[in-house]
Amino acid sequence: MQFNTDTSPHIRESNSVGRVMRQVVYALIPGTLAMLWYFGWGVMLNIIIAVTIAVLAEALMLSLRKKPVTFYLSDYSAVVTGWLLALALPPLAPWWLTAVGAMFAIIVVKHLYGGIGYNPFNPAMAGYVMVLISFPEQMTHWPPPYMLADSHLNVWQSIVATFSGSLPAGSGWDAVTMATPLDSMRTQLGLNFTIEEIRSSPLWGDFGGRGWEWIANWYMLGGLWLLYKRIISWHIPVAMLASLLAISTVFYVGDPDIHPLPLFHLFSGGAMLGAFFIATDPVSSSTTPKGRLIYASGIGVLTFVIRSWGGYPDGVAFAVLIMNMAVPLIDNYTRPRVFGHGI
Repeated sequence: MQFNTDTSPHIRESNSVGRVMRQVVYALIPGTLAMLWYFGWGVMLNIIIAVTIAVLAEALMLSLRKKPVTFYLSDYSAVVTGWLLALALPPLAPWWLTAVGAMFAIIVVKHLYGGIGYNPFNPAMAGYVMVLISFPEQMTHWPPPYMLADSHLNVWQSIVATFSGSLPAGSGWDAVTMATPLDSMRTQLGLNFTIEEIRSSPLWGDFGGRGWEWIANWYMLGGLWLLYKRIISWHIPVAMLASLLAISTVFYVGDPDIHPLPLFHLFSGGAMLGAFFIATDPVSSSTTPKGRLIYASGIGVLTFVIRSWGGYPDGVAFAVLIMNMAVPLIDNYTRPRVFGHGI
């Protein structure tokens, strides 16, 4: 008697690209809400613009490449790229800057290399670095956290500022923006202030800048959720944060007057977002267990080097892109031995 049997695989993996990306979006929500609370409605405007442009650019490129648009859009990878880019940009960035960054990330960095699974660089970070280098003035439009602001823009004022560049009467950009903690630390160290003198300002909290350190906590909470759901492995976030902590501790012990507390580096800038959401990108990161440790350790060390002596206050994006280039070499030399074969 003949039975009709489906072809393999008979046991199917419950994970899919769409499910993984949705989990990443869920994990980003706590940190996003924290940013919205501290920095205002510009954060939400950035997300709406970046995600919309990223999805439209994805649909355009899929159509031009004659790929099934609905099928690929349902994997949410464009949504995650746009969301991460938006969180990295200043909340009062002009709309066109966000749109240019999103288009560059999707069209150039993702699809010109073959689409999802083929891009060697993290699209969100490549888009961020492109606008950072091209439009440095607009990338300084960071408002202060609400507890340090003399006045906070409401929803309508944020919309007007984003789409027209106009601020309320009597206000200038100097009045509604301020240096980030990393930028402030770097600038004042260059003026020969000591760490103790710099941290006497109300800008600072327990470890990093006021507000910023709490945002980092919520990103870490979202990252722990991804670990719990086994969306990411522990290798990359632990190795990146541990290496950043280790090298900053060495320099802090050597001269605490010119090097901030090691925890300052962990709870300032994009360290937590980078460790759990950016460096863990499954396409552009290392794929072997040993390789992930080397890859992430390199990101941590490079982040400290760029922050301390480079041309930009935060080095996470540059460090990720540099280590993305090293991934093929790392994977080649850290491949596990195939069962039944000699070393």
